[in-house]
Amino acid sequence: MIGTKQQVINFLSNKNDTKKYEIKEYREKRSLDANAYAWVLLGKLQDKLHIPKEYLYKCLIREIGSYEVIPIRGKAVKKFRQAWSKNGLGWITETTKSKIKGYTNVIAYYGSSIYDTREMSRLIELIIQECKQLDIETKSAAEIDSLLKEWDR
Repeated sequence: MIGTKQQVINFLSNKNDTKKYEIKEYREKRSLDANAYAWVLLGKLQDKLHIPKEYLYKCLIREIGSYEVIPIRGKAVKKFRQAWSKNGLGWITETTKSKIKGYTNVIAYYGSSIYDTREMSRLIELIIQECKQLDIETKSAAEIDSLLKEWDR
């Protein structure tokens, strides 16, 4: 149920006292327009460069993306990397040597699905730079700002 405080109280007053209910603040889902536009541009880059847009996306995530460096016991690295990648296309990992004996440092990049406006803006700006270098037409700065304003909602 979605409603005001009073509507929720009224709703709950008629419910079974032995059951448990979860209440959380309602938030409108964020606009996917910025993400959709990023993929449109990646498609245009794919057409021009003949490189899969998924590969381009992963390269850009590595270039500007948010990440964590996590030391993981050597035996668990493969399983962690497989599990991390199941979060989505942009959830990628790389490995480096760790100073801790028996461990490997895993660089775990977050996919754009959890980016805030600032991070998504950086991603789209980078994609636009790539497009402009190849004379691929993009939206105006005002149109892009409008898309990004909806991102965190």
